[in-house]
Amino acid sequence: MAGLTGIRFPGRYIQGPGAMDQLGRFSQDISPSALAIVDPFVDDLVQDQLDFATLRERHGGDCTDAEIARLAKLAQQAGCTQIIGLGGGKVVDTAKAVAEQLDLPTLIVPTIAASDAPCSALAVVYGEDGKVDRDLFLKRGPELVLVDTQMIANAPARFLAAGIGDALATWFEAESCRQSGAVNCLGLTGTGLAYMVARNCFDTISQHGPQAMLDCAADSVTSTLENVIEANILMSCIGFESGGVATAHAIHHGLCELDEVHHALHGEKVAIGVLAGLLMQDRKAEFKQILAFCDVIGLRTKLAHIGIDAPTDDMLSRVARRACRPGEITHNEPFPVTETMVRDALSALA
Repeated sequence: MAGLTGIRFPGRYIQGPGAMDQLGRFSQDISPSALAIVDPFVDDLVQDQLDFATLRERHGGDCTDAEIARLAKLAQQAGCTQIIGLGGGKVVDTAKAVAEQLDLPTLIVPTIAASDAPCSALAVVYGEDGKVDRDLFLKRGPELVLVDTQMIANAPARFLAAGIGDALATWFEAESCRQSGAVNCLGLTGTGLAYMVARNCFDTISQHGPQAMLDCAADSVTSTLENVIEANILMSCIGFESGGVATAHAIHHGLCELDEVHHALHGEKVAIGVLAGLLMQDRKAEFKQILAFCDVIGLRTKLAHIGIDAPTDDMLSRVARRACRPGEITHNEPFPVTETMVRDALSALA
């Protein structure tokens, strides 16, 4: 497919305070029978808005093959013709994977803005040991992503910070792929719009991130917070799916090899990957700029902040080996990446 470029979007994206009140109407527009997969932390809060669902089931915790199979079986038995995912990243990834297995449309309702998972045609599948098993690329993205910004404002601000960490990687990784000619999630090079969206994502969180964190801490939906939520969920997704991914997310996958970091959020680990990537490239001025930004946002910038208090050579080697394995996205960089480079960069963040 040489010479072709491509960009991917979710089917529809709707955002604003009180959007959850329209969930039943939008769901019925898609199909009449829904399995709602719900994050246990919010299940009691959303029961009334899900009274239309054929079946409501609490998510088991991780997006694993076993959990996907369990929920797919329930949906089949109940004759569901639509899958709703309501919760954080692992819940919505599971919902998308179940829908893929059953060839059904998906309606995603994120309750936090901690990653770009709600809009993507990708599910990160974990093993039963909590380690990343694989990235599952799906044939299609969600039919509808419904974002209630008041719900997100009411969530702990740490989740918004993690989403900013995930979004922080978008432009750096897309730019690496643009320079190297690496393909995106469609197996194509990105369109000009894809790279523009990735850059706008970075500019939006850089300009509005600090104030958005204050607004979120006050449970206040403002235009600033709305901008950052859109950047975290929609722009970041378009940027990574259509621009490409590279070192920051590869290091995230590597960090997940360590039990010590399983409590840390996806975006918190990705932010470490961004900083490590800048160190690997000796981009000192940008490293200082991003380090200061992360400190203002409240993102973790040291390995100790995500649970690695005393990293050993063996621990760092395990991370680097996973990040640099053959075919991994770290090789999308416009320069050769070695395990030694990753290990040394992480050592500097100890």
